[in-house]
Amino acid sequence: MNAAARRRLTIRRTQHSSMKESVSDESAQVASKEEIAQFRNSLKQNICVQMLQEGHHRSFSELFSLLRSDQHRRAAEPDSALQLQAPLEEQREKLETVRLHLSRAEQAERTGSWSVVCEQRLFLGRYFSAPEDLWLSLHFYRSCAERGRSRPATEARACMAELYLQQGELEEAKQQAELCLRQADDGGWLDLSGRPLRLRAYQALWKIYDKLAAAPLIAADYSEALELLHRGYIMATECRSEDKQLEGEAAYRLGLTYQLTGDHNTAKKFFNTCMQICGTMQDADGLGKAYKAIAKSVESEGNTDETVRYLEKLVDITRSSGRQDNLADACLCLGNIYYSTRQYSRACEFFLQGFENASDIRDLQKAQVLLGCARAQSRKYSADVESASPAAQ
Repeated sequence: MNAAARRRLTIRRTQHSSMKESVSDESAQVASKEEIAQFRNSLKQNICVQMLQEGHHRSFSELFSLLRSDQHRRAAEPDSALQLQAPLEEQREKLETVRLHLSRAEQAERTGSWSVVCEQRLFLGRYFSAPEDLWLSLHFYRSCAERGRSRPATEARACMAELYLQQGELEEAKQQAELCLRQADDGGWLDLSGRPLRLRAYQALWKIYDKLAAAPLIAADYSEALELLHRGYIMATECRSEDKQLEGEAAYRLGLTYQLTGDHNTAKKFFNTCMQICGTMQDADGLGKAYKAIAKSVESEGNTDETVRYLEKLVDITRSSGRQDNLADACLCLGNIYYSTRQYSRACEFFLQGFENASDIRDLQKAQVLLGCARAQSRKYSADVESASPAAQ
């Protein structure tokens, strides 16, 4: 082949290669139907279509129902804080998360892997932890709990009990906590953080009974309040090996209620239990409030010397703990006892300490008034004593 022929062949090959590259570039610039749909359709449509294309029809139905519920909630409360956040259908991360985990749950359900189903739903319940998403959290916890007695289903009940308690729905919280306790006792399971689910159920039940007792206490129905608080105390003692502090708090609450009824002997027994527990745990705050409470019961019985002893111990505890506000209150309590027994100099000493350690304006004003009264009485008492002495006559 001569040189001219070789040049013509090279030119034809170059032209052919250029034409192929041109066609390839044009193909790359033409978007597919799927890409066009992604661009034209809303986020909600794209997510739903993807779920249907993947064959997750039940997940699609559930998500669609949740989106409709969100629309109804927003329409029912046009002036609420709901309007400050974007509708669920416009929040990409949340929709993608729901799609992914609902699809995994549906796939696991088809193969009978119920523990995996519950784990996926439990994940979604924990994921929606923001206050505005609690309705979603409850939905996924409930759907998890209703799918058997597995560890994740039991944890979902613990989570529901705590959420209902947080919202003040005490009967719902009690029902879920009791179900959690029965299932946790059967399985001996731990939650994802390693805490026993049985412990979480007991802790929730104590808080529930404590809150249930609030209404009868306000109404001065002490028998009803005591019955509820005793139930809570039983729950607290059941988990003493893992949460001793809870037993101490439960004993303190019972002591206060017996104190209100005038049964100071029983009140002191529970306060002593609280003091022993708090002392063992080196809980200065708990120990301090137990000493203050038992001093009140002892004072009501007319035992001034023992009252002073308890209040002096209270002052020592609060001073060593470094809690300035507690120290001010303790000093004022002790000052009042000395004032009532006409030991005005001692009363001045502790009222002054209360004044120096007051952390808010109310304590400061209270201490100032008490200190002024004690000083006036101290001067008057000294003058009376001086005028009554033999030297003065």
